[in-house]
Amino acid sequence: MTRSFNQVGDVADQLLQIELELRQLGLWESEPPPPEALQSTQPFCIDTLVFTQWLQFVFVARMKVLIEADHPLPAVSGVAPMAEEHFRGRPESGAGLIRALEEMDRLLSARS
Repeated sequence: MTRSFNQVGDVADQLLQIELELRQLGLWESEPPPPEALQSTQPFCIDTLVFTQWLQFVFVARMKVLIEADHPLPAVSGVAPMAEEHFRGRPESGAGLIRALEEMDRLLSARS
């Protein structure tokens, strides 16, 4: 199914919220990882990146490209559980980022 204009706008807004949450946690990086780290075939590039790097340099970056090029958005998303796992046992809770990712998962998985 095609996505509505409102849904694309909501997804774009949510990408900005995810970036804001990463910045507030001090996890937004100014330098990208080496190109070979982005070519991992493992889910979430788990063998080459930490989750927040994957979120910034793969998920957010690719979603922005899809929106800017007017390409279809993914029909499902399940990123929030990975964020919950990443922040389990860490000093920072990541609660705001997890909520932002839950909303992104909801927006992408909702049928128009």
